[in-house]
Amino acid sequence: MTNRDYTLSFTVAQSPDTVFAAIANVRGWWSQEISGGTEHVGDIFAYRYQDLHRCRIAITEAAPGKRIVWHVLDNYFSFTRDETEWKGTDIVFDISDKDGVTEVTFTHRGLVPSYECFEACSQGWRMYVEGSLRDLIMTGKGRPNVGEAMTESERILAA
Repeated sequence: MTNRDYTLSFTVAQSPDTVFAAIANVRGWWSQEISGGTEHVGDIFAYRYQDLHRCRIAITEAAPGKRIVWHVLDNYFSFTRDETEWKGTDIVFDISDKDGVTEVTFTHRGLVPSYECFEACSQGWRMYVEGSLRDLIMTGKGRPNVGEAMTESERILAA
């Protein structure tokens, strides 16, 4: 059986601790529209993008230099019929040392191809994780959403 959860990986020359700190700086790579704590187990934060997407996420695991796990407590998409998409899913960042570089493996457990949001969500995660988060790790400056549509899907949905 194949794993159908959404996953992607990339490597960087920075240390696992630097990678962990960057992931925990959610406002630095995903969105400046984040409220609440984003660093410690038990923290709950809220994300919002216009009236298209909002969610509440709890940090359930935070092992410095190794792993961060978020659990989606609540979620709303204005563009899906199924109101349960993302609810109860886990977003996992695994960090490992591989031959002198740090590998980041991002898995959104429960984000599967049968979801209405799959195409828009996978496009968004690619841009925010492989693009913005990777930039934050490598250069100290990410490209978080500041209220404007950033992906093609966001532009279409916001129109």
